[in-house]
Amino acid sequence: MTSRILVIDDEKSIRNTLREILEYEKYQVDDAADGETGLQLVRENRYDTILCDIKMPKMDGIEVLAKIFEIADTPVIMISGHGTIDTAVEAIKKGAYDYISKPIDLNRLLVALRNALDRTRLVDETRLLKRRIGASYEMIGLSEPMMQIRNLIAKVAPTDARVLITGENGTGKELVARHLHALSTRNNMPFVEVNCAAIPAELIESNLFGHEKGSFTSAIKLHKGDFEQASGGTLFLDEIGDMSLSAQSKVLRALQENKISRVGGEKEIPVDVRVIAATNKNLREEIKNKTFREDLYHRLSVIVIEVPPLNKRTDDIPLLVTQFLADFCTGMGKPAMEISPEAMDALKEIRWSGNIRELKNVVERLAILCDGTITSDDIARFAI
Repeated sequence: MTSRILVIDDEKSIRNTLREILEYEKYQVDDAADGETGLQLVRENRYDTILCDIKMPKMDGIEVLAKIFEIADTPVIMISGHGTIDTAVEAIKKGAYDYISKPIDLNRLLVALRNALDRTRLVDETRLLKRRIGASYEMIGLSEPMMQIRNLIAKVAPTDARVLITGENGTGKELVARHLHALSTRNNMPFVEVNCAAIPAELIESNLFGHEKGSFTSAIKLHKGDFEQASGGTLFLDEIGDMSLSAQSKVLRALQENKISRVGGEKEIPVDVRVIAATNKNLREEIKNKTFREDLYHRLSVIVIEVPPLNKRTDDIPLLVTQFLADFCTGMGKPAMEISPEAMDALKEIRWSGNIRELKNVVERLAILCDGTITSDDIARFAI
């Protein structure tokens, strides 16, 4: 993808020269004759690096630099024909990535630019990796219900259809969402997860849609919300049945118009996200109780995937236990452990109210407290 660069300088000859050089180097270039115009461009577009003059009418470059950081996290290279050591130090202290004096040394400029672009790419890759890091998200199971879910995922994932995943707590709704993303055309873009039940009602809108600096007491800087962070990728709204009616209304508008507005802001920001939602509640009952919007339900439930409780897929328990036991032994540095057929049958007889999450906890307990082969006596002592 071609890197996009913004040049802010009041000298037309400088802007033209930089444009000619940078376009020759295959960069996409925008330019602005003053700080106010430049800031407007930063609000409207995403830039990989910004070149900004220091001495300009209306608003000097140091002031522009500070305002850029209120809008975007973009490396800024300062340029000045009246440079001094003090000016350079001030610019770096204020957050500038680098400082270049006029007349501009072409080689120096291109090296600084490449370094700044590398920094941008590194930040983007780090954010993406942080979202991907975590436990293994393999879907384990060969039972008929699991095969039906896999087949449905294979059909739905390549589309942008919204999906509502239902099921009890601990059944693996997040795994289904992650597989939908992994098999989609958006799989190289972010997967952003929001637990609607874990965020206080008064903060959910700021989390989802972001906020402008100063929009409320603790809003000390601009914050991009989950919709913006997931743009191009997938936004997973877990436990959506616990979302406030106010937030539901704004989510509905975002789905209808593909636009959001940050808290405290008036500008409409286009977003391109695939929304996948999950809930352990019966949303039709919530609609009757007027705690969930019917119009939002219909927007979210183009495709409904119901994840069965573990008690309805007990044939998968041996596969799950074997995988969990191997993972825990590896993680604890213990020799591989086995489980007797009688012990496995005993696990299949348990009523798993906590579903896979509860089974995984029990297997971890057995891995810690037992040695060698896990017996039915161990199940009676530690699992029931």
